[in-house]
Amino acid sequence: MSRPVSGPSTAEREFVVLLDEEHRPTGSADKAVVHTEDTPLHLAFSSYIFGPDGRVLFTRRALGKTTWPGVWTNSCCGHPAPEESIPDAIRRRARQELGIGLTEITDALPDFRYRAISAEGIVENEFCPVFWARTEDEPAPNPDEVAEYAWADWDGVVALAEGAPWTISPWAVEQIPRLNAVRRG
Repeated sequence: MSRPVSGPSTAEREFVVLLDEEHRPTGSADKAVVHTEDTPLHLAFSSYIFGPDGRVLFTRRALGKTTWPGVWTNSCCGHPAPEESIPDAIRRRARQELGIGLTEITDALPDFRYRAISAEGIVENEFCPVFWARTEDEPAPNPDEVAEYAWADWDGVVALAEGAPWTISPWAVEQIPRLNAVRRG
């Protein structure tokens, strides 16, 4: 007797935290179905991870990603699970995506929010605090998440965001000038 084929179990699925306009949690939804042409506001994070030599890790999204496949972006992004702290989510995703541990996580842009529409018509609608992080590790990326990576000088990343914004993710384009202002503080 055969069993019906079904999707991942609840334990295997990833859930995002839905938010109201004041960024207060209102519930959760399955990440696999929440990103559509009418994506509700939800909680995310972005991180920029620096190595021991002071360079920042830039990653190229895997070609199989639903949105912005093959696009260069910040070190690591993701969604905290319901009841998970953002620093714990950053550590989890850095390990899952990049195979690295983090030695330090610091708030950089705690109130960042953005909305962007991918070429596929999928809307990103995220309250997305941005963090600095540090690692001593060399990445061993998960190919389902990261196609390739590069260590870059911060000033080069800023120049890229200013001079060729179409080459990187829309959230990185918005974040990098603001982060640069914080760094130059």
